Amino acid sequence: MTQSLAVSGTNLFAGTYYGGVFRTTDNGTNWTAVNTGLPDPEIFSLAASGTKLFAGTYLGVSRSTDNGTSWTPTGVHNIIYALTASGPFVFAGKHSGGVFRSTNNGTSWTSVNTGFSDTTVYSLAILSPNLVVGTYIGAFRSANNGASWTATSLTNTSVLSLAFAPNGAGGSNLFTTAQAGPPPA
Repeated sequence: MTQSLAVSGTNLFAGTYYGGVFRTTDNGTNWTAVNTGLPDPEIFSLAASGTKLFAGTYLGVSRSTDNGTSWTPTGVHNIIYALTASGPFVFAGKHSGGVFRSTNNGTSWTSVNTGFSDTTVYSLAILSPNLVVGTYIGAFRSANNGASWTATSLTNTSVLSLAFAPNGAGGSNLFTTAQAGPPPA
């Protein structure tokens, strides 16, 4: 079962449930497993930033600098449900750990949870410097790449996915899937 997708150049990557990461270079006709060095095959999330690829797993974040051919753990551990990247910024959303930010493409990480009232993160979306995080109890927004957060009007619901999309007027719209109450077990 595919749990996440990411695009880097002409490569499409699929993160799977206990199958690791797969790559296609021909629009999905042929897929190749790219798991060398990946410490866990349970992929919850993927994100691409330039030539770097990040995988969020049950054991933490791993990074690839060679289109998934090899992977290295980055130092952020625990269950990583969400990843997003923009330029040198990479954000990882942890289960019961909040958001971690890297400003150097995953080399080092800092916890950025000022203003959070919930640290179970399910989703992240970025249109730098704006970042939105979906949690167990609602959504929070940062206008400064995660330095501080404020609650949005989306409350009392589990925000399972988020995406920014251009609105044609030079701005963007935010889309989400949410579930009233706690997420399914």
